[in-house]
Amino acid sequence: MGLFDLFKKHSELEQMYDLDLIEDTSDRIYYKKLAIATCVNLIARTISQSEFRIKKKGIVQHDEFYYKMNVKPNRNQSASEFWETFVYKLIHDNEVLIVKTDTDDLLIADNFYRNEYAMMDDVFKDVTVKNYTFRRSFIASDVIYLEYSNDNLSRLVNSLYTDYGELFGRMLEFQKHNNQIRATVDTENVNPKDPEKQSKMQNFIDNMYQAIKNKAFAIVPQQKGFTYNEQSDRASSSVEEINKITNGFLDHVARALGIPPALVRGEMADVEKSTRNYMTFCIDPLLKKVKDEFSGKFIEKKDYMNGERLDIRRVSYRDLFDLASAVDKLVSSSVFTGNEVREAAGHERSDDELLDRHIITKNYTELEKLLEGGES
Repeated sequence: MGLFDLFKKHSELEQMYDLDLIEDTSDRIYYKKLAIATCVNLIARTISQSEFRIKKKGIVQHDEFYYKMNVKPNRNQSASEFWETFVYKLIHDNEVLIVKTDTDDLLIADNFYRNEYAMMDDVFKDVTVKNYTFRRSFIASDVIYLEYSNDNLSRLVNSLYTDYGELFGRMLEFQKHNNQIRATVDTENVNPKDPEKQSKMQNFIDNMYQAIKNKAFAIVPQQKGFTYNEQSDRASSSVEEINKITNGFLDHVARALGIPPALVRGEMADVEKSTRNYMTFCIDPLLKKVKDEFSGKFIEKKDYMNGERLDIRRVSYRDLFDLASAVDKLVSSSVFTGNEVREAAGHERSDDELLDRHIITKNYTELEKLLEGGES
């Protein structure tokens, strides 16, 4: 008899096999989703705090674009919700599409089909947002479309999880086995043909089991002809090995996204260095992708050539007062003007003319003047 014949003949065995498979993998899938959600949500929360603005000759334009990007992109989402969804789809799905409606709302597509062309604009069809599917098609020049990387993150994580999932499953089963309560019950003078006595005995065993399972201290009354013998292995065990496996998987996902593993694990040692690397190698490259795509769609070529720029002011991990000494040196050494420093710090230029002048403190002078006995 073949294996498939056995399943056909015993349908209950086939059903048991499917249920065991589902139950066995559910816990492992949870940890995979947790690792992805931890990393992606961290990036989404960081970018959602950015400020998107267009500058003309260094002056921020508080126009319709500024309102849509930073306040209300559409009637159902705030800007922070919009950008969190944007980043999650970009990283998790490897691509994201934003379309503009007739009412100038910006919507993030849940599903779409893309026709790619070499010499013409790509065409996006069957664009679906929530439960609504657009009947018309959109061309590439009329939408915002970004791809995160060449490799799909889900495919990468699934490949990595093939090995980690098997290892994690075996460790989980081992820990369950070590901590399992196993016991035998010996009964005497119980007539197997007497259903009433069997029922009473079974109820007693069930209540005893629940007491042992749910209570820290369980008292079991002794019964004549009834003996309870616990066979469990009381060897001490811990979940430290399981935590090492889950943290190892989380570390690999974090590295794939450019996040320092110490940051997602919440380690406080040298947190400033980890945060700096996170902003430099994860957030800034992602914002560069966004900036390039939005600049090409919202700024005309002639305006761009005349100095109009899209500026993204990301959240800073350092307090402004921490930069006070460095700002003083930059300005007092005459290397930068006050307005140049303000722009570098993410603030708007001031109308004060003094902030456009190069100044130098009295103790800065040339070496030749010092040798000539000049004032220092």
